[in-house]
Amino acid sequence: MARARTEQGTPRGDTGPVGIVMMTRDRREPVLATLPRLLESAPPQAQVVVVDNGSLDGTVEAVRRHHPAVRVIALSADIGAPARNLGVAALDCDVVAFADDDSWWAPGSLLCAAELFATYPRMALLAARVLVGPEERLDPVSAAMARAPLGREADLPGPSVLGFVACGSVVRRSSFLAVGGFDPTVHFAGEEERVALDLAAAGWGLAYVPEVVAHHHPGVTGRRPGRDDLVARNALLTACMRRPVSVVAARARRSPLRAALSAVPRLPGALARRRRVPAWLEDRLVMLEGTGPGDQEP
Repeated sequence: MARARTEQGTPRGDTGPVGIVMMTRDRREPVLATLPRLLESAPPQAQVVVVDNGSLDGTVEAVRRHHPAVRVIALSADIGAPARNLGVAALDCDVVAFADDDSWWAPGSLLCAAELFATYPRMALLAARVLVGPEERLDPVSAAMARAPLGREADLPGPSVLGFVACGSVVRRSSFLAVGGFDPTVHFAGEEERVALDLAAAGWGLAYVPEVVAHHHPGVTGRRPGRDDLVARNALLTACMRRPVSVVAARARRSPLRAALSAVPRLPGALARRRRVPAWLEDRLVMLEGTGPGDQEP
């Protein structure tokens, strides 16, 4: 298991209404380019935590040197998306926003999010409008959410959703930690699905709020090699943890052979965590998955 080697960072006075957790690994330059934008858009007194997944390129030292007010949690190895859980646990604010090393929040968005969480006590996750690249293209997941296939509930500030993009999401800290945060079985890529399912199954609300905006600039390299197989593998593993056997079989048939084979070593962990979602939630998922390919599944 990875160990947190050291932590550093000077809090800016009292902790504000929202904290920010950035996860990174071996991306020193994008981190240094993104942090000023993230800090500029952060609410007053917001604490920013960078969780480093065992970088070997000097990321940890560079962040400490250039941004001494940022708290750094340096892990000894790459644990994937669950690294964010450590950042959330390290904060003592009620609301936490996520950021990647190439994403940041629009000014005022996180204060707006904090006010909405205070106003809507059933909401556990807010999915923001994600704008991609210098062209500010609407992320396809945001576009799917805006169509509101699940409708809108009176006690939520926007259309109900059952998915989200991690770098465009804000969570109620206690609810996120209560469902275990991101899952080590999935590790990374598509890690959002199980969190969304568990929050909904516990009775929490998830809402798309376009007034809250995240900017995501992933660069010009496109999707990382092998990412599609990784997403397919993790969708299969998540189905094994939460969905009926029929859904597991359907995802297995659709998965590339490489993805299905790579899931096999992780199946014992997935099956050990298996807990079917309630029937009402499965009905909503079946309806949602029939509205179009990939709707709300990043």
